[in-house]
Amino acid sequence: MAAETWNTDTGEAVYRSRDPVRNLRLRVHLQRITSSNFLHCQPAAQLRKDLIDLATFRPQPSASGHRPDEDEEEEVMIGWQEKLFSQFEVDLYQNEVACQSPLDHQYRQEILKLEDSGGRKNQRIFTYTDSDRYTNLEEHCQKMTTAASEVPSFLVERMANVRRRRQDRRGMDGGVLKSRIVTWEPSEEFVRNNHVINTPLQTMYIMADLGPYGKLGYKKYEHVLCTLKVDSNGVITVKPDFTGLKGPYRIETEGEKPELWKYTIDNVSSLAHREEEEREQRVFKDLYGRHKEYLNSLVGTDFEMTIPGTLRLFVNGEVVSAQGYEYDNLYVHFFVELPTTNWSSPDIQQLSGVTQTCATKSLGMDKVAYFSYPFTFEASFLHEDESDDALPEWPVLYCEVLSLDFWQRYRVEGYGAVVLPATSGPSWSPAPFGKGCRVCWTVWKDLASRVPFTMC
Repeated sequence: MAAETWNTDTGEAVYRSRDPVRNLRLRVHLQRITSSNFLHCQPAAQLRKDLIDLATFRPQPSASGHRPDEDEEEEVMIGWQEKLFSQFEVDLYQNEVACQSPLDHQYRQEILKLEDSGGRKNQRIFTYTDSDRYTNLEEHCQKMTTAASEVPSFLVERMANVRRRRQDRRGMDGGVLKSRIVTWEPSEEFVRNNHVINTPLQTMYIMADLGPYGKLGYKKYEHVLCTLKVDSNGVITVKPDFTGLKGPYRIETEGEKPELWKYTIDNVSSLAHREEEEREQRVFKDLYGRHKEYLNSLVGTDFEMTIPGTLRLFVNGEVVSAQGYEYDNLYVHFFVELPTTNWSSPDIQQLSGVTQTCATKSLGMDKVAYFSYPFTFEASFLHEDESDDALPEWPVLYCEVLSLDFWQRYRVEGYGAVVLPATSGPSWSPAPFGKGCRVCWTVWKDLASRVPFTMC
């Protein structure tokens, strides 16, 4: 017999689906790998006449008439959040005293109906849904690593009770939330439950009872075959992944008589028909079209788009102060010179300005005049040559500092020029304007990006 090829990749796989998760269907196949199974595949010609047939050592039928061979292989079809009871749950919920919650009583009624209709179809494979106690305990006791001697950290202990569960929407009365938006005195439980982003999540476990013959229904023999998690965004997490073309997974039980089991998990969800897919595409197209129209209505028609191949330059500046000049009553005259090649500005745009006259005040050994005069302008550059060597000329800001005397005569105190910054990021320019005039500006390049740039 050829050697079995096992699938050792037991990590989780993440899928995304826009379809309702209730349409998910899985096929789980479980089989015991024992010596008797290999003997079934051994040709009878290989058995020597002088040896005892090993088939005589196969397990015999039990008193109830159930053959163990029938219990060595099982295949079931499971839907999302479909409840399949284990032998332990059947024995537990048949006792009405053990039913404590409404869910327990519901399970009891379902089990009684199954017994009346001939019993459950599954023997070893069963499920734990999102509402079962096992799901809560599994999340509470979940380990972070694979180490056997793992000690929970402080963060794990603090986050142990935070359950990512689907929460009901809070009611609305007249558009006002019933609960308070701000909780001034939060409790420890409130802080613990709201410490992380709570993404609604549902969990389901596919289990197997791998107990020996006649000992089904013991918790110690339960093993997890597959874990399924689905959040509100349609993200499906499967651990381990669907078998597909890969080999089956294996489970080795522990104890006095260890046994080997193999199982496969396949996605057998029914595919949508072509007509349904086309209808779905039309619905999504119509939905996206309506959403686009809604966004356009929010933006309006006043938003002006940049012409392709054109750089738009927006400058917000401020003439801050002038320092170190001899006379009082200072003011600044400034203007922006655009290069003659491919640069332009709107006809109504003013590229020059004059600040107010400002009296100076003593600051240490110097006299300072604070203007705090804002200015703004925009310009456009048409980039025709796209070669790397073609660098555009950049606008230049010219400033002239003047003073006004008693006779309303003005004097030139100093002047200078500085090229506007061409790259984003903070930068400092030495005072080029005579004895010292400080000008700050913020530059936005390209209407779509609007990346701020401040230079002083």
